[in-house]
Amino acid sequence: MKVLILAGGKGTRYMEETLKMPKPMIPLLNKPMIFHIMEHYVSYDYKEFVILGGEKVEYIYDYFKKNFNVVDEKNFIFDINDSFKVQVLDTGQNTMTGGRVKKAIQLLELDECMLTYGDGISDVDIKKLEEFYKSKGTIATVTGVKPPARFGNLKISGDFVESFNEKTISNDEFINGGYFVMKSDIVNYIEDDTTPLEKEPMEILSKNKQLSVYKHSGYFQPVDTIREKQIVEKYLKNNKND
Repeated sequence: MKVLILAGGKGTRYMEETLKMPKPMIPLLNKPMIFHIMEHYVSYDYKEFVILGGEKVEYIYDYFKKNFNVVDEKNFIFDINDSFKVQVLDTGQNTMTGGRVKKAIQLLELDECMLTYGDGISDVDIKKLEEFYKSKGTIATVTGVKPPARFGNLKISGDFVESFNEKTISNDEFINGGYFVMKSDIVNYIEDDTTPLEKEPMEILSKNKQLSVYKHSGYFQPVDTIREKQIVEKYLKNNKND
């Protein structure tokens, strides 16, 4: 099953780096973030990736051309050290997430696929995710993750703080962590390039009981700031064998 990775946004929340490169190409421990994501999938034996590029897609092309063997120059397919293959697909600079997914599924004639974002790190068990998706029979499965605490929680009385705590997360509070599995039927819910995957398509699937959720309580960290980059790098140092 091919793994699609969204990598075409403008990355406006991380302008320090994304003025020069797409956010998924920001280095973590001297390696682009997207490689850490792909290597996680590879550890579960998924070895075919399609990067859904848009904004600054030329940077991605150039990086792969410079560092890896070209398998198919016309379709921008690269061999990554005889370990896995990557195709870079230009899905349009201003295309929204739903439009990018629809283009990829139709162009590559996929029956089903994995999909995730290129700007977050997780230790989700991909094999268990796929097994869960197959057991539910829904059009799509999304991985629900616990949101990382970003802000202190103030309990206020009048002009005074009664307590100051790290933001607490309830046991039943999950957010969209990406790491989707979906059937090609998803394209029927994506109108055009202007459709965000997270809006009408997911909302309609939810109403129709066609969006199942795989709950992941392990590690999850988006990378939107320099501080979050530092947090992820510390995690990777402590958890990577290489």
